[in-house]
Parts: sequence; structure tokens; C-alpha cells
Amino acid sequence: MAKSKIDQIRDLLKSIETGDPGPIAVVNEARYIQHNPQTHEGSEGLAQLFQRLSKTGPRVNMVRGFEDGDYVFAHMEYDFASRKICFEVFRFEDGQAVEHWDNIQERQPPNPSGHSIVDGPVQATDLALTEENRALVQRFVETVLIAGRFEQLNEFVDEESYVEHNPRLTDGGASLRSAFAGGNNGQRHIHYQRLHRVLAQGSFVLSVSEGTLAGNHSAFYDLFRIADGKVVEHWDTTEKVAPQDQWKNNNGKF
Repeated sequence: MAKSKIDQIRDLLKSIETGDPGPIAVVNEARYIQHNPQTHEGSEGLAQLFQRLSKTGPRVNMVRGFEDGDYVFAHMEYDFASRKICFEVFRFEDGQAVEHWDNIQERQPPNPSGHSIVDGPVQATDLALTEENRALVQRFVETVLIAGRFEQLNEFVDEESYVEHNPRLTDGGASLRSAFAGGNNGQRHIHYQRLHRVLAQGSFVLSVSEGTLAGNHSAFYDLFRIADGKVVEHWDTTEKVAPQDQWKNNNGKF
């Protein structure tokens, strides 16, 4: 039986650890568009790159992976010189991966509620509700995170049972409200400005957004778990976007 897109991407990323060139066949390198601004495009073949990286003793683990039509999105743990958490997104065309985005940050200790940045459920449920859940998250990001209508938070989030994995926050809606509140000068510490993409499979929905964190141009990848029509769990990574004069390719972060 043919491997699923998720399994093909799992094998591809695991080959960073093993150096096995076989899984790299899932990538159409002639058409591959790289959106990581820190990665040169076309300067080194993936097989050579992964073999070189494998000699440094990396560890690669896909915590959870999902498929949305031509897209695969995955929540990853990496241990290179330091431990990192990443969301990887691949777009497929004609059976091969042709485009890639990611968002990576340093791993941090568990938050005050005792949750790590990656623990929790990993299997998508409620597959028949994929589009309903996608629409819910899109409305939530646009209404609450971008427009700042925090008085409507409880329309989207189950504030009583909400589980938070961000290392700086705690469970429950109060911590979430506080994180996005404006300071004394009225400026928001976290400011979502544009929603670029919403990917979904069943109960899990990933939003890709752009904005600022403490005034720095940033990419926000937020993974939500939905139950009974509301957000009940959240994981995320935030990455500062390098200035354009430091980019190693011209494809853009988003």
C-alpha cells in the first residue's frame, strides 16, 4: 500500500537524523520552493545536506502530523546543537512535495500549568467537522487576535476547560486575555496583523499569521484543538522574521 503524505514527510524529516537518501524522493527538487529565509535555495541537494547533518548526531521526532488536501502540517521536535520545536508545512503537487514553510523556536520548560510545549493529544478526531473547525479558527483569529475583540473570546474558546501549552501562559481564558491585553500605552505586546493560511484535519487546526511581538516582525504558528465547537487546547511557535537584507532566498517567510 502506498504511504500517506504524512508518512512520507515523517520519513523525509527523519532522514535528517539517519542520512538515508531514499525518502528524499518525495521532494521534487527541481520545482521546490523554500520559504525559510535562512536557507539557501538550490545551493545544495537535500541528500547531500541531510547526510552532512546526520553526522552531527541530530534527533528528529514528529510529535503529531496532519494532512489537508495537498498540504501536510507537522509538529516537530529537533535536537541539533540545541533543542527546538517547529511546525513544518509542505505542499504537494503531482505526488511530490514542491513547497515548504516552517516556524521554529527554542524549546522551553513546562509552563506554570505543567504542560510542555508539545505534550497532549496527537490524533485528529471528528474528521467530518474539518471545514466547520477551520472556519471557527479563521473567525477566531480574524475577530479576536487581529481585530482585538477580546470581549468575544468566549464565543470561540471554552475558557473553563482551555489547556495552554505556551510556556509563558497558564490554562484557562484569563491568561489568554491577559497575554493580548494592551499595556499602559495602549500598545499590544502581541499584535496579530494578517492571517496567511488555515490548515485543518478534523479536531486540529493550524493558523499561520504575521504580526509583531514586542515590536519585532514575527511569524505566529498556532495549533488549536477543537471540541464541541470551541477551542479547548493550544500549542504555538513564534519566530522573529529576519530583515529582508538577511534573507538567503527571495520567496518570503509566508
